[in-house]
Formats: sequence, structure tokens, C-alpha cells
Amino acid sequence: MNNTDTIQYRLENGVATITLNRPSVYNSFNREMALALQDCLRECQQNDEVRAVLLTGAGKAFCAGQDLAEASGPESLEISQIVVQHYNPIVLLIRELQKPVVAAVNGVAAGAGANLALACDIVVAKESASFIQAFSKIGLIPDSAGTFFLPRLIGLQRATALMMTGEKVSAPEAATMGMIYKALSDESFDAEVTQLVQKLAQMPTKGFAYTKALLNQTFQNSLEEQLEQEAVYQQKAGQTADFKEGVEAFIQKRTPNFTGQ
Repeated sequence: MNNTDTIQYRLENGVATITLNRPSVYNSFNREMALALQDCLRECQQNDEVRAVLLTGAGKAFCAGQDLAEASGPESLEISQIVVQHYNPIVLLIRELQKPVVAAVNGVAAGAGANLALACDIVVAKESASFIQAFSKIGLIPDSAGTFFLPRLIGLQRATALMMTGEKVSAPEAATMGMIYKALSDESFDAEVTQLVQKLAQMPTKGFAYTKALLNQTFQNSLEEQLEQEAVYQQKAGQTADFKEGVEAFIQKRTPNFTGQ
């Protein structure tokens, strides 16, 4: 996978790190970066060496959303086309990726940048970072699955208020309300993120893929349907090499060596 001017990609010890790389404009999305991110996510799915994915931003921001200069140019796509061609595929690739995706929010995450982070499996953020549903400030509606994930994370009333007011939410506030997993101190952020993704990469990632598939279904399934699907996926998990290794390691009182198979 080659790096581009807008995306940096690195694979090390089973962890694919994808860095949004337009720091001069707070990593706001233009077409090149959106399409490059899609390519990176497809590579992560297809490459068996990738066990976990880390998505973060270069510089002071995670992502400020859409580059409005590009969106308002004389030859720019319609806003709806940008959503359909850029952001919707990214959200679906994140949710369909059969490996854990961690968003490491290193600074402000606004608009589509905030919602793409919330589409990831685990979100951690610097204590100094913030999340903003900035769409209402320019007369747009929240996209990039914001209206799907945010109400499910924090409840309809609070999500509605944040979307309508465009109020900034600090990372500690986001953690308290259940929007994200954890707010980490700025000083220990990089070390704790590295520890988290490396831990995930060494775990039974095939089981993670099945867990993720079940979580994707739970939003529309009834209790009975979800119980049925749990039985289906538990059967699949019970046939993996990782399950066999986990049981053997438990019996032998040793650390398991999971391979994601």
C-alpha cells in the first residue's frame, strides 16, 4: 500500500495505522483523501497480515470534516454526491471490515470527521480533543451515519440537542456520556493507543469479526433473532483455530498464541 499526499499508511506488528494527512486544513476531506482512505480500508480487509486498524490524524486535529473550499467550488460535486461517493463508502467499509478498527482522536473531530470516528469499533481521544456536530452551523444535516450511531450511543434527546446546537463536547464529557470509550491524558495518549491496538492485534481477531457482525445486526434484530444469530456465530467461533488454541492454553496454563484463524 503506497502513501499519498493525503493519507499515510503503515503496517507494523499486525497493526495497520492510517493517518489522515492534511494538517494545514485540520485534515478536512477532499476527494483525493476520501478515495485514498477507501483504498486503505479495502487493503486492510484483504491483507491477512493486518490484525487491527488504527485511524488517526496528523498534526493538531483528527478531522474537521469536509473541505468546504472544495465543496463550494464552481466544478465541485453536489453535497449529496460527496456524501454518496466519499463518506457512505467509508462508513460501510469500517463496519464491514472484519478486524477491529480503533479511532485515536488526537484533536478536534468535527462534522463528518466526528461521525466517521463514531463509526469505528473503539474510540479513544486525547483529553484536549473535542467532538462537534458542526452541520447545523452551515445549514446541513448530520451525515456519515451520524444520525444512526450518535442516538444509539448517547440517546435520542442528547443527540438531537448536540446536532441542532452544534455544541462542542470535550473528550472527557464524551466518555462520560458514552459517546466514546475513553479519554486519555495527552501525555500518555500515544503510548496507551499503541498498547491498545497491539493488544487487539494479538487477540482472536476471527472472533472479533463475528462479534462485529453480530453488533451490526443487533440494531435491527428482535431478541429472538439475535439469540439465533449468536448461536450461528458461536458455532463458527467454536470451529476456529483460535478457539482450539485458547482452550489448550487455558488447560496448559500458558499464554495463548492467537493467529486470527
